[in-house]
Amino acid sequence: MAGTNFEAMTHSFNRTISIFLFGFFGFAIISCTPKEDIVFKGVENIEVQMDGNNEPLLTADAFFHNPNNVRMKLKEINVDVLVDGKLSAKVRQDLKLTIPANDDFSVQLNARLSLKELGLLDTIINLIGGKKYEIQYLGFVRVALHGITVKVPVKHKEELRIRL
Repeated sequence: MAGTNFEAMTHSFNRTISIFLFGFFGFAIISCTPKEDIVFKGVENIEVQMDGNNEPLLTADAFFHNPNNVRMKLKEINVDVLVDGKLSAKVRQDLKLTIPANDDFSVQLNARLSLKELGLLDTIINLIGGKKYEIQYLGFVRVALHGITVKVPVKHKEELRIRL
């Protein structure tokens, strides 16, 4: 009889500890996530240059705003760039950039352009003429706060005149 009582107490204690740990870790995860999403503000200083393999390389500065009262780390950028609705570049960068609290910050982007999707001849003619393009940025950035990473969606559209 004494063994049964001990087993019941042990089971109850283990259950209490499990509930406590689950609650503690749940609270810790929730409190370690940013209160507000990082805001994607746009892209400036866009340049297209030919790299060593004669492939077009897009470089640009992406601007963000951290509305939170805490510093974070920018760990990853995973954004597709669509030009007039067609996928033309993929930005995949792993970073360890400190994001200041309540401040703007910028990140240099590097991406290989795929002119095949847009049609090479049309693209060259349009770039020389300075045609306006609808540029969409779709994807996410991953930020870390106290070791917990969070995906922040990026969905931005703008019209841009690109000229070579």
